[in-house]
Amino acid sequence: MADDSHIELPGMDGRRVDVLFIAGEHSGDEHAAEVIRGIRKKAPELSIAAVGGTRMEAAGAALLHDLTATSVVGLVEVLRHYRYFKRLFDALLHWVEEHRPRVVVLVDYPGFNLRFAAALQRAGISRKGGGPTAVYGYISPQIWAWKAGRRFRMAEVLDEVGVIFPFEVDCFADTDLDTRFVGHPFLLPGAAPPLRFDADGPVLLLPGSRLQPIGRILPAMLRGAAQARREGWLDAVTVIYPSPGARALIEKIHTAEGGDRLLPRLDLVPAGEEAGGRAVLTSSGTMSLACALAGIPGAIVYRAHPLTYFIGRRVVSVPYLGIANLILEQPFYPEYIQGEATAANLARELRVCLHDAERLKATTEGAARLRETLAAPAREGPHDRILDYARGGPPASGGR
Repeated sequence: MADDSHIELPGMDGRRVDVLFIAGEHSGDEHAAEVIRGIRKKAPELSIAAVGGTRMEAAGAALLHDLTATSVVGLVEVLRHYRYFKRLFDALLHWVEEHRPRVVVLVDYPGFNLRFAAALQRAGISRKGGGPTAVYGYISPQIWAWKAGRRFRMAEVLDEVGVIFPFEVDCFADTDLDTRFVGHPFLLPGAAPPLRFDADGPVLLLPGSRLQPIGRILPAMLRGAAQARREGWLDAVTVIYPSPGARALIEKIHTAEGGDRLLPRLDLVPAGEEAGGRAVLTSSGTMSLACALAGIPGAIVYRAHPLTYFIGRRVVSVPYLGIANLILEQPFYPEYIQGEATAANLARELRVCLHDAERLKATTEGAARLRETLAAPAREGPHDRILDYARGGPPASGGR
């Protein structure tokens, strides 16, 4: 975690800034990069800056700060790094005051982004504060799961929100916030699927993108895979990692758990490279949906800090952690949470995924239903909406 006493963001060498993206997580960085590529195809002349990660930089944005390298989750973890986030927040507000982008795109990450939108309003920079800068929310926080009251704050500080699940439009029906389903990022035109089913491939382990959850989730995954290997259910295992820091942590955990004595033939593959598998153990984040859309049989493994989990159990109001399970209203991916994520349970789940033909059939059918539900609509996608704002807007209302 970066802990500099002062954070200074680079300038833009006198160039006008049309769009600023802010994404605090690897998944948001990846999704925003896809949108940036769409914008670049239609308007290559626009100037795009980003606080996020290397995916957006590779897509053509000027990277001001790699926020994904410091991504944390949970009350305890956020409080531990409060000073860093406060310094970055202040530096970013100063940067926007100086450069005045035409539109700021806030990609999920509500704890930071919604506070930043409110600060833009108070400073008179955003349209909602009487200024010239539009504020577009892309990928809504999961208000249908917890903190539903956020929708009213979002309506106060955002000009529009592009949601990625169709049912989310109705979540804002009692507000005046322009809300549009813009399709899931994995299914936007031209998007390459991050994963694929491969009947001859390895078992995939996806412990997540943030370092703290990886440290809690990966040991359970490794032990489950190791037991399945001892029982003769699998051979090759691949862990997909999002960053060099995550790779280093994964290697450290593998060594601490016994290294090749525990689980030989462990391959590490960076996220973004083509990867396929015949079964998966995945955390409950974005990649669990990617696995589901690919039709890979699997299960969700999740372990949080005990205090975070204790609080979460009392404020989250949904029956599942996995988004595919919520959309299909059934345990498409069985969920093994906290103490249920034992080696025996996970090994048993892998055996079913690898050798039960009915499980594979049900996974294939569920994946088709998911793709049909989440496909990008024929009307405007997120890059079109952002382009409208970058060109001065405002776009016509009536997203519902």
